[in-house]
Amino acid sequence: MTLQAIDTAHLSSQTGGDHELERELLMLFVQQCAAHLRTIHSSTDRQVRMDAAHTLKGAASAIGAWQVAEAADRIEQSLAGPDASLAESAMDALALAAAEARAVIARFDCAA
Repeated sequence: MTLQAIDTAHLSSQTGGDHELERELLMLFVQQCAAHLRTIHSSTDRQVRMDAAHTLKGAASAIGAWQVAEAADRIEQSLAGPDASLAESAMDALALAAAEARAVIARFDCAA
């Protein structure tokens, strides 16, 4: 796992080095991330929350946001287990990782 919020080498390999496509994917991720975070935090339906965490994990993995993907995976696994309250402790990690990823994306967007 990398300590940076977005693995830009991974992102570049996903896009073939197309910076405009990278920018598009990052902006799409920011939108998806916000929507899935809202669902994970506010839905009362465990399956809906699991689905949102799973989808966020995939979106984060696609752009190299490994910390977001890992935190979303922990939430998904916790919700699938017998003690869904474990997911609550993973929420802070997800919120922090998502905020860090969004900050990097904002800097990336400004530099474009």
